[in-house]
Amino acid sequence: MKENLSSNWHKPILYALILIVGMVIGNFTKGHFSFDAFNQPATTPIEEIMEIARSKYVDSLPADSLSVKLIEEYLAHLDPHSVYIPPTDLVEVNEQLGTNYRGIGIEFKKHKDSVVVTYVIPEGPSAKAGLEIGDILLKADDTLQISGKKWDSEEIRKRIKGPESSTVKLELLRGGKKMIKNVVRGNVPVGSIEAGYLMNDTTGYIRIDKFSDRTYEGFMQALDPMVQKGIKALVIDLRGNGGGLLSEAVAIADELISGNKLIVYTEGLHAPRVDYTTKREGLFEQGKVFVLMDEGSASASEVLAGALQDWDRAKIIGRTSFGKGLVQQQFRLSNGGALRLTTAKYYSPLGRNIQRSYANGKLAYEHDFYNRLNADAMGTPDSAQKGKAYKTPKGHIVYGGGGIYPDQWMPIHGIYSDSNYIKIWEQDVLDQFCLNWYLQHKKDFAGFKTEEDFLKTYGNIDWYTLIKNDANPAQKTFIGKLEKDKQFIKAVILANLARYKWYKQGYFKVFNSLDPVMQNMTFVMN
Repeated sequence: MKENLSSNWHKPILYALILIVGMVIGNFTKGHFSFDAFNQPATTPIEEIMEIARSKYVDSLPADSLSVKLIEEYLAHLDPHSVYIPPTDLVEVNEQLGTNYRGIGIEFKKHKDSVVVTYVIPEGPSAKAGLEIGDILLKADDTLQISGKKWDSEEIRKRIKGPESSTVKLELLRGGKKMIKNVVRGNVPVGSIEAGYLMNDTTGYIRIDKFSDRTYEGFMQALDPMVQKGIKALVIDLRGNGGGLLSEAVAIADELISGNKLIVYTEGLHAPRVDYTTKREGLFEQGKVFVLMDEGSASASEVLAGALQDWDRAKIIGRTSFGKGLVQQQFRLSNGGALRLTTAKYYSPLGRNIQRSYANGKLAYEHDFYNRLNADAMGTPDSAQKGKAYKTPKGHIVYGGGGIYPDQWMPIHGIYSDSNYIKIWEQDVLDQFCLNWYLQHKKDFAGFKTEEDFLKTYGNIDWYTLIKNDANPAQKTFIGKLEKDKQFIKAVILANLARYKWYKQGYFKVFNSLDPVMQNMTFVMN
């Protein structure tokens, strides 16, 4: 009951505001507006209501909580993607689209009540200070407890972060011994190209995590050596890519589409149409292109895939993408925060806007996405999301208004919907097994020069039996019911182990080579 009262305190005030705004708009549209309004007090009804609430409300209100709630409610009624960014979050939000972030340069995970370092960025602040994979972070600056607390990962990041060039004193546990490491915070490079390698002699693979500043540059650095080696086909993996900077997606499309062609255009009520077209001779305009997508592929990912699909330039493989066809513009606010407001819609060359309907509100919009996830996990293509049909120059049928619908359906692995797998995932069984194995066999990893060397040694091990024997009795039961998926579990374990040595490139190179779903795809042969 307490929770319901505290979460709904603002609703009566919100309804009053909506009523007042409606009356004002109604009078204006009926011609009741007069210049006498300029003689009224400067305080608006909204400001007056907020001031009364601050001074008279039964309980204390956190600073700015009322205005923030009103803003969030208002924006939620516009569309699902217009958002208010508080001043405290703005720097971190902007860093997500940059090539650097300020920090200490580690990745970590929580295991029970311990915070464990799982990767140290090469040449980053923590690497220079001597931190290693497996270190358990105990305290920061003598007094700030890290392990042993029930903080989530975001809270831990905030407590470790600080101004650039400042020093954080970390107390950690390594091999049972406590030690102190002084880390000077600095800029940590973050790449959006997670992997780029040759799948075989004629097929290249590039995985793009997001479209951030210099993603195009990273894409070209990965593609150029492949073209020099004479690839005939390119796989672009956009699964889980939530989008980012439109300009980066457009630049990549320009390298793949020949001639003078439209890539995408944007248009809104207060935003005149803007066309984005190819401008130069691309690096890979003739070879075959295959784009991997799933439910998490959104926005700029859909711009790239939509342009390639509309011009018959690529085969889209996977599952229906997220369906975000709205363009946000960021406006700085006087309080130091920002407003990301939808100002236009983007359209593919054929005129497709792939935005999913949000006519029933933000909650229904979110539920629609989760329903799609459940359907995909059951292996059911979501034909209801196809939307309006369009015909490409070569006569292929594509669809708008619900995401990019794939040319070739790639089901999600059935294990993801298995309750036994969900239980061992929730209990962190696989990750913890991999971390323990890596720490116990670091000498092995030091001797591996390439992922191929790694697989020659580790590829023949019965990992399913090893992890089953390592588990506690309850976990053994769950794992025992997954024997039909033991090859997939092996792929996950080997990929996670490779990540400790070669980071994300190693993970995807190893996992893709063992994943039966990837291996059954026909993009290499067709």
